[in-house]
Amino acid sequence: MDDTARCPCLSGDVYGDCCGPLHRGAAAPTAERLMRSRYTAYSLRDAPYLAATWHPSTRPTALEVEAGTRWFRLDILRTERGGPFDDTGVVEFEAHSKTDGEVHVQHEASRFVRDRDRRWLYIDGDVS
Repeated sequence: MDDTARCPCLSGDVYGDCCGPLHRGAAAPTAERLMRSRYTAYSLRDAPYLAATWHPSTRPTALEVEAGTRWFRLDILRTERGGPFDDTGVVEFEAHSKTDGEVHVQHEASRFVRDRDRRWLYIDGDVS
């Protein structure tokens, strides 16, 4: 993705100042930033990044991103902890997508934890 394009996570920043550096290996400073970068990875179909940011204890053995799904909006509803000095965090969000002309909304409260290197990782989420 072009670094000067609007970031798919809708943070208001361009990709090169938002999710791009995380996709190239920079650590997310907060659980919300990791969540936004994972949403962007879904929209870009970047399965290796999703796997790399998924905690090994819950990461699936195979990960595929649906090619026919277009992710077009992310709404952060709430965050709980997940800051620069926390070890755990929760990010509740709604992710809007379209598949075969049908609009879907995924409402999830995702849980995150820091690993030994203090990098944020996705653990799991409660989907409603």
